[in-house]
Amino acid sequence: MTAAPSAGPRGAVAPVFVGSAIYRGSSYGATHPLRVPRVSTVIDLARALGWLPAARFQNSPRAKPAALRAFHTEPYLTALQRAEAEGTVSDQVRARHRLGTLSNPVFAEMFRRPATGAGGTLWAAETLAHAPAGVVHVPGGGTHHGLPDRANGFCYLNDVVLGIKALLGAGLTRVAYVDLDAHHCDGVEAAFTGDPRVRMISVHEQGRWPFSGGLTDTAGGSGFFLPVPRGYNDTEARAVLHGLILPRVAAFAPQALVVQCGADSLTEDPLSRLCLSNRAYLEALAELRPLSPRLIVLGGGGYNPWSVGRLWTAIWGWLSGQELPDRLPEPARAVLAGLSWSGGARPPPGPHLLDTLLDPPREGPVRPEITAALAVLARRPEGA
Repeated sequence: MTAAPSAGPRGAVAPVFVGSAIYRGSSYGATHPLRVPRVSTVIDLARALGWLPAARFQNSPRAKPAALRAFHTEPYLTALQRAEAEGTVSDQVRARHRLGTLSNPVFAEMFRRPATGAGGTLWAAETLAHAPAGVVHVPGGGTHHGLPDRANGFCYLNDVVLGIKALLGAGLTRVAYVDLDAHHCDGVEAAFTGDPRVRMISVHEQGRWPFSGGLTDTAGGSGFFLPVPRGYNDTEARAVLHGLILPRVAAFAPQALVVQCGADSLTEDPLSRLCLSNRAYLEALAELRPLSPRLIVLGGGGYNPWSVGRLWTAIWGWLSGQELPDRLPEPARAVLAGLSWSGGARPPPGPHLLDTLLDPPREGPVRPEITAALAVLARRPEGA
């Protein structure tokens, strides 16, 4: 499979990968789903494949509190920094800001790591807003649950909101956001409900936390949300792509497009029951790419280290114009073979997760409930 060409308008930003050493060895704790390596795996795989020359790699800046205040409150940011410095939180802080919980525990880099993700997305937004076109991949971004005054759903900050706000603040007036994560983007919806400058589209598992993003939820005319049943397959994803995502993005004619590629919609992920292959994400990006001159591709969820690493590396390969191999060379296989669940009793990876970058297609029937939901969304007028 061949990636998108990197040529573009004069002055366009050639595909850039934003990463950081902070993700190497940083963990939410031994029992948390985010104990597994993710961004560091993508960096290692991309380098093993020869896809990450210095000219394409941008070290992520760390967002300062002043920049984070564009969405987050001063008391929350102060509490978050203090929790990192002291390694503990009071009962009052836990109750108010949801820090020190099972979902959002206290850990050594609990401010610096999310601030780095936010800094990467802000860098992408600010860079592209001042260019006629371009592509930036920020796999450390995509923390779409964060709320202004508290942590939420493994997300201490909301880099998605901060990035979109930066695009708007630079003068863009139409930003589209497409969320492919298994979980609904409740924090992004909270930030942009009723904002005519932002179009939000989320496809997420029905009956899955945070139990928002219902089919009839319009986010004040700014959102189109599609809960899908467990077992959601590549054929259904293609129907959703052509029946919902592409027409609604095209009608909006965005000046910038932000795509959240949370890897928890893949079959192998332990925190959802969806059944996509990583080819479904690549197909969505290939169809979306011509609809906006500026593209930011973020990470998000994803709790199987092998499937996350392979997906986000394949995305970077596609974005940067690489030929995606059917079988990985030995240096890349060694990266995948060196991964583990970092604790717990989950089964070892199947052979294809060690030897290949692309999954086999996971096609299937398009179920009637998908067809019916698409018909409901197709009937909604623009802006309603």
